[in-house]
Amino acid sequence: MPELTSMLAPWQWAVLAAVPPAIVALYFLKLKREPLEVPSTYLWSKSIEDLHVNSLWQRLRRSLLLLLQLLLLALLAVALWDPSWRGSQFPQHRYVFLVDHSASMNAVDTGQPDRTRLDVAKQRVAEMIDSMDSRDVGMIVSFSDTAQVVQEPTNNHNLLKRRLATIEPTNRPTRLDDALRVAGGLVNPEGATADAKPAELVVFSDFRLPSVRDFNLGRLTPRFEMVGDPEAGNVGVVAFAARRLDERPDDVQAFARVANFTSQPRRVQVALHLDDALHDVKEIAIDAGDDQGVGFTLRGLESGVLRLEIDGDDSLALDNRAWVVVDRPRRARTLLVTPGNVNLRRALSTARVNELAEVEFAAPDVFAAEEYQRKAQQGWYDLVIYDQCAPPQMPASNTLFIGQFPSDGRWQYGDDIELPQIIDTERTHPLMQLLELGDVAISQARQLKPPLGATTLIDSHEGPIFAIAPRGGYEDAVFGMEFVGVDDAGRRTYNTNWPLRPSFPVFIHETLTYLAGSRAETAADNVQPGAAHVVRAIAAPETLTVVLPDSARRQVAPSRENEFSITATDQLGVYQVFEQDRLTQRFAVNLFDATESDIAPVPGESVLVGDTAVAVRQSPEWQFVRHQAWKPLLLLALVILLFEWYIYNRRVYL
Repeated sequence: MPELTSMLAPWQWAVLAAVPPAIVALYFLKLKREPLEVPSTYLWSKSIEDLHVNSLWQRLRRSLLLLLQLLLLALLAVALWDPSWRGSQFPQHRYVFLVDHSASMNAVDTGQPDRTRLDVAKQRVAEMIDSMDSRDVGMIVSFSDTAQVVQEPTNNHNLLKRRLATIEPTNRPTRLDDALRVAGGLVNPEGATADAKPAELVVFSDFRLPSVRDFNLGRLTPRFEMVGDPEAGNVGVVAFAARRLDERPDDVQAFARVANFTSQPRRVQVALHLDDALHDVKEIAIDAGDDQGVGFTLRGLESGVLRLEIDGDDSLALDNRAWVVVDRPRRARTLLVTPGNVNLRRALSTARVNELAEVEFAAPDVFAAEEYQRKAQQGWYDLVIYDQCAPPQMPASNTLFIGQFPSDGRWQYGDDIELPQIIDTERTHPLMQLLELGDVAISQARQLKPPLGATTLIDSHEGPIFAIAPRGGYEDAVFGMEFVGVDDAGRRTYNTNWPLRPSFPVFIHETLTYLAGSRAETAADNVQPGAAHVVRAIAAPETLTVVLPDSARRQVAPSRENEFSITATDQLGVYQVFEQDRLTQRFAVNLFDATESDIAPVPGESVLVGDTAVAVRQSPEWQFVRHQAWKPLLLLALVILLFEWYIYNRRVYL
């Protein structure tokens, strides 16, 4: 049905309403004439007619010009009311637009080299906003792995379009569940779907989306609009890593996997760059829908940044490059505090341990030293081993306690256990996965009662004797037994034969690898786009400076003692961490997401939302268009104006 809006303010309508009386008044205005006597009025009939026209009190005579002018003014007034009607109409008047701006929406398969899928999605949303009625309410939510409210519900359509234009592409993966919950919360803030107003939910994505089973649509009517070419293909890097060779520690092996997400076999050139200099190029053949590995060997490499590039001529460029940082691992700072344990000192003094860690040795009286207190509280040590002793205050580091408890009061002893028998070990934990303890004998131990969240690593026939538990950002591993003790006469006693068994050096190695953070791998960890990356500073600075791949700088404050959480990781590439203008760490952010790299949408599929299977359509089934009448009305007014001008000229000149 026709609907009216207004283009003018009330005072402007008042001015317009005064125009018709003014036009009519022009036909009553008197002309100032001097009296003149004439012998006859026959020749002056025309003048007498004009005199009658300008007589104020005479009856208004029919005038075609007056009618045309009033009709012209009426058409202008109606046009300014902006009448309109709909060619087709949604059943609701509340619309929720969800716009996917994940990594795959950067694909350029729209037929125009400068238009991405995200550009097309934003254009379609803008067209729908233009077609909405002035009273309709809309809201916009952008989503990737997280959802962001771009514009809360409003009937200001210009504001909706301005906010829509602010949606920027990301390199993140796609998740729909957060976006649905955010949209549902804004449409129905109280959370009661029974009383919620109906709304049209329109999702624009390329729909490589998992089902969302734990969401109730309520009175949301979903429509999924697919963006992208179903024939689009892509070849991308899905893995890239590097490590030193065990037999030649100075050499580095780099390995990558390249996947072919097209329907045809592909031959791809893979180029490896070291610090921006080309190192090697290899060509690989990949079957359709398959992946292929490729390896490179770099000899005598101390450190550097490796960049892998493929020559894939495809629609998505994000996964054609990958980075890995190669550094010789920093030796972990380890402190052993013991009253005298020869076997433990010997195990921590081997050449292999020296490659992994810098080990300091001290007696329990070190607790009173200012240097120890400063280093322990500033997180200088990566691992502190307390043998038969416990510090007054827990250090800002991981710990291993042997025969003693941590001093934070969370651990408790149970009963004494004579000749404990090891009945089980937690083989899935990194500290235990390589240990065989069948030949280990123990004279005495005490049952452990670890805090909540702890993991039992060694269980005896009468309870746990070795466990590990988190403490803030650190971990504490506790043995409920001594390795070496002292009897009542002051003589040294041996409580276990474990230090004499082959598994003990293995345990020391795994302790340094896991608890001290020493890694045999050469490459720094890879980080997914948008994921937080936690680093521990070498010193204890108040802030870290992080240089992003585009050379922008970010200051990061510590989230815990000497731990810094870097969250600005949306860009792909290498990040540099500085402590007081000194480069201390680097890490790489790569896509490495097969779901995002497989960019070909599949039309006709359905996405399960709660109990509703929502079909994905390649193009809209509807196109709601608002037909406006002011343009044809103005055109008709112009025709009348020309006709009025023609009539006036015929009367005057003819």
